[in-house]
Amino acid sequence: MQVKELKNKGLAHEIEVTITANDIDKRVDEHLKKVGKNIKVAGFRPGKVPMNILKKKYGKAIMGEVLEAAVNDTSAKVLKEKGLQPAMKPSIEVKSFDEGKDLTYVMAVEVLPKFEVKSFKGVKLKKPVAKVGDKDIDEALKRIAGQRKSSEPIKTQRASKKGDILVFDFDGRTADDDKKHDGMKAQSYHLELGSGQFISGFEDQLTGKKAGEKVEVKVSFPKNYGAKELAGRDAIFDCEIKEIREQVEAKIDDEFAKSLGLDDLAALKKAVEEQIGKEYAGHSRLKLKKALLDHLDDGHDFEIPSGMVDLEYKNILQQIEMGQPQGEEGKIGDDEKAELKDIAERRVRLGLILSKVGTDNKIKVADQELQRAVIMEAQKYPGQEKQVFDYFSKNPHTLEGLRAPIFEDKVVDFILEMAEVTEVTVTPEELMAEEEDDASDKKSEGKKKESSEKKPDSEKKKSTSKKKGS
Repeated sequence: MQVKELKNKGLAHEIEVTITANDIDKRVDEHLKKVGKNIKVAGFRPGKVPMNILKKKYGKAIMGEVLEAAVNDTSAKVLKEKGLQPAMKPSIEVKSFDEGKDLTYVMAVEVLPKFEVKSFKGVKLKKPVAKVGDKDIDEALKRIAGQRKSSEPIKTQRASKKGDILVFDFDGRTADDDKKHDGMKAQSYHLELGSGQFISGFEDQLTGKKAGEKVEVKVSFPKNYGAKELAGRDAIFDCEIKEIREQVEAKIDDEFAKSLGLDDLAALKKAVEEQIGKEYAGHSRLKLKKALLDHLDDGHDFEIPSGMVDLEYKNILQQIEMGQPQGEEGKIGDDEKAELKDIAERRVRLGLILSKVGTDNKIKVADQELQRAVIMEAQKYPGQEKQVFDYFSKNPHTLEGLRAPIFEDKVVDFILEMAEVTEVTVTPEELMAEEEDDASDKKSEGKKKESSEKKPDSEKKKSTSKKKGS
């Protein structure tokens, strides 16, 4: 094997490797000896076929496997001998090869940067904390009660209005052929006016009506409607309003607490206080972590692999596209692209710093911790836990997606133990508020807007299922 360095600039290296024809022949012979034990050739017992016959019959067929193995073996050996630690998988380009001749390829690789992590002793950080007040508990109780509203018949003969629960029968048909379709008929259906549950225009035509009235509702199904036989067509629904009900706020008392499985109102308030406290603690942790990451980012300046930055940049763009409403195509301007590039660089830099701290201090993720993470992931999908467990079992590489955030948090905790953390009392509003960015400094803006920690739950596309005939 002959090795020639073509490029050595910063983190980028290009190395030309030549594997002699003699070496390749030896590799072919070794491979044929292994497979030849099971190959059947007329006139010979398995394992007794002469090498010249095996090579003539199967030499070309196995050449691809031999060359791939040769490149993998020699490239790994070159990297080890030169003490190069790849940041990503090296790029291999075959320059020349022919049967009976040398194989020459060029390996392009970016290596991980070498840098020193600054001491964490004496690092001063502020941790914002907020106390749970009676106002927070009362507001939470109102939200809970609002989600458990009941309804009762209206006491007057007034007309229906937005927010009312309409109990009605409907029977629909397509207008052009007077034909009825599945899902266009129901009895004693409960509909909250203004909820947008039915297709556009349907609920509006039932607003301002009284109990006992019969209403002919005319609507047009959207062109992208889920049921193809109805998409883009006009329809008529014969509706009869049977009852108008108004929503009633749940009374927050002991009985309400018992309906939620608690002993009394005092127990409910305590449970709510604990839940809010956990939420505040989570935000305190996130802001402290971000302050630490800002400190690490500001305190370290070293070259980072461009390939890793490009990959992270693509991941960010993909997250943005996934978060866009269906059918909308947002265009990203040059300024925003530059900002996203800054974010990608920050994430990569911080990832390298945390990785080095973890490696240098032998911080590892225990199997039990990984198992707990899998269980927590499975709990997100009630009724499908077994499928989640099977997925991780059959795809071990996917466990890295769970290992990485655990490792990062353990490294952060390790650093915070050496830092001087001071708690600062803030209002709940201040704790929960997003940090503002300095629009005058794009680079600073990009750094402030994102931490290296990727959000575990990205915004998901919201879709509203429309009922047929509704």
